[in-house]
Amino acid sequence: MRELTGRRLVLATLVWSVGLLATASAHSAPKTVLVLGDSLSAEYGLSRGAGWVALMELRLKEQNIDAAVVNASISGETTSGGRTRLPALLNKYKPSLVVIELGANDGLRGLPVAAAEANLRAMAGAAQQADARVLLVGMRMPPNYGRDYADKFFGMYGTLSKELRTPLVPFMLEGVADKPQLFQPDRLHPTAEAHPLILANIWPSLQKLIKAR
Repeated sequence: MRELTGRRLVLATLVWSVGLLATASAHSAPKTVLVLGDSLSAEYGLSRGAGWVALMELRLKEQNIDAAVVNASISGETTSGGRTRLPALLNKYKPSLVVIELGANDGLRGLPVAAAEANLRAMAGAAQQADARVLLVGMRMPPNYGRDYADKFFGMYGTLSKELRTPLVPFMLEGVADKPQLFQPDRLHPTAEAHPLILANIWPSLQKLIKAR
C-alpha cells in the first residue's frame, strides 16, 4: 500500500514538473515582430542588413529583448496588396506585434485616400483579432500632389490611430525628407545613412509595445 502511494506521489511530481516546464517555456518563447511594408522597409537599393528593419533586429539583440523579426516588406507594395497578404502571414508567424508601414505607393499613384484608409483599417483590425499589437507608421506626400490630397493622406494615419487605439509614428522620414543628400539618385528611397534616423523615429514606440507583451 505504501509502495502504491509512493508511485502515485512520484507520478504527481512528474506531472507537476512537466506543467512547470511547459509554463516556463510558454513565457520564455521569443516574441515575433512582423513588419509589413514597402520598399522603404525592404532595403531597396541598399546592401543587405543596412535597412532600418535589420538595424532594429540588432537593437533588440543589444537590449537582450528576445524577439524574432520577420520582414515581409515588398518593394512597390500598396495597402491593397498588404491587406491581401496579411492573413496568411498572421497564420504562419503568429506575431505578437505587427508594424504596418504602407501607404506611400498608394499616395504616389494618387489612389483614393478613402481606399487606403479602409485597407489600413482592415489590416490593423485583422492583426488585433489575431491578438497582436499594431504599430502604424505614417507617411507624407510631397507638396506637388496638392495640399488637399496631401493633408487628407497624412491625416488618415492619425484618424486610424485614434479610432483603433493604435500607436502611431506620425512620419517615418522625419529628419530625412528635407535632406536631399540622404536619398538615392531616384530621390525617393533613402540611403543607408538615413536608415539609423528612420529607426530613431520608430524605435521609441516599438520598444514600448514589445516590452508591454
